[in-house]
Amino acid sequence: MASTVTSEPSKHSPASARPEQHPEKRPEARPGYGQLLRTRGAWTFLLPGFAARQPFAMLTLSIVLLVQHTTGSYGAAGAAAAVTGVSMALCAPYGGRLADRYGQRAVLIPGVLVHALSGLTLTALALAHAPLWALFAAAVPTGASVPQIGPMVRARWGAKLKGSPLMTTAAAFESVTDEFTFVVGPLLATALCTAVNPAAGLVTEASLTLLGGLLFAAGKGTQPPAAADGHARVEHPSALRVPGVRVLAVTFLGIGSVFGGMQVSLAAFTESIGEPGLNGVLYGTFAAGNMLSGLVCGAVAWKAAPHHRLVVGYAALALTASGLWAAHSVLVLAGLGFLVGMCIAPALITGYTLVEGLVPAGARTEAFTWLTGAVALGQAAAVTVAGQLEDRFWAGAGFLVPMGGTVLALATLAALRSRLVAHPGGRTVARGVGHRVPVAVD
Repeated sequence: MASTVTSEPSKHSPASARPEQHPEKRPEARPGYGQLLRTRGAWTFLLPGFAARQPFAMLTLSIVLLVQHTTGSYGAAGAAAAVTGVSMALCAPYGGRLADRYGQRAVLIPGVLVHALSGLTLTALALAHAPLWALFAAAVPTGASVPQIGPMVRARWGAKLKGSPLMTTAAAFESVTDEFTFVVGPLLATALCTAVNPAAGLVTEASLTLLGGLLFAAGKGTQPPAAADGHARVEHPSALRVPGVRVLAVTFLGIGSVFGGMQVSLAAFTESIGEPGLNGVLYGTFAAGNMLSGLVCGAVAWKAAPHHRLVVGYAALALTASGLWAAHSVLVLAGLGFLVGMCIAPALITGYTLVEGLVPAGARTEAFTWLTGAVALGQAAAVTVAGQLEDRFWAGAGFLVPMGGTVLALATLAALRSRLVAHPGGRTVARGVGHRVPVAVD
């Protein structure tokens, strides 16, 4: 197989000096977080990227707390939040596609401006006790313009590492960062809305999105090259045309069902036993399992093929999620929640890692946003269904949603797992896109 090293040799040293110049590309090096974070230029997008994605975890809860305060209805609050989530899930992939074609900066700057304006508009309408349809009208652009910082950061890692074994470590690092965001964000939103003002959460979310997004967009040096140029006009069909991306999207829908089902069902369970304060503890245990397994997954030098790892890991997720509905004590539910969390991170990490081999660089941001959008869509559907189950049946009936979602997704994944295997030299998304970079396999 031909060499895949693309860096230019130094003017004063032979090619043997290259590993010192690019330690992240040494095939013999053990992938690790220290090695990953020493990648040249990584911190220039990691720090602003973390700040810019923090509001992502604040949005839904901030809307729920504000609208519930102004309307007195959790139903109206949940509906407004669901409209935002569905809007984001449907529109995010198109934003990712535009970012691939024209560059992240060209999409991000107008996007954060629209998001901040629409978020503040939604806040003003809620405070003015506007009718529900007006809140829905403002929720649509608020969700549609949510900046997809996570996929953009992953695309920047892909541009920096170019097929290195460190891509799995990078995917793990981003999964842990996402999970940490979803631990801190809701706590910050709750504190602002309850201790400062019901509108403080959404106002802060809009402000942080604007500031963090502009700082992230300012880092032009690490931005992946845009697919469009002035020399030729190339058609760029959707990344969803890649069969493997469609399989991964269904897989991530199942993961979204776990997040949504857990949020509603844990709240209902703790309410039923007269200990609503334990909701945060139980969800924190679930998130801790996710972060811990993400850290471990990124530190392991895997030899098994990623599509095999995904099937095995997802089977473990479906198995653990299927036991949640039968838990009748806090300790048992905490233990099962921790195990479910531990199974989620490897599935997310492996799914994002597979994108690198399935999709050419010019369409990866869009592919990543299809996956994050699938999680958001699965979460929105799970919140709705789990809420209905909790209202109509017993406390904890909503846990049937994670079980059903993961089992159905596992069946799809097992039946179509062959579509997750990249075919070297094949064209997967569009004519005119270069061949994938070949990588060594064990």
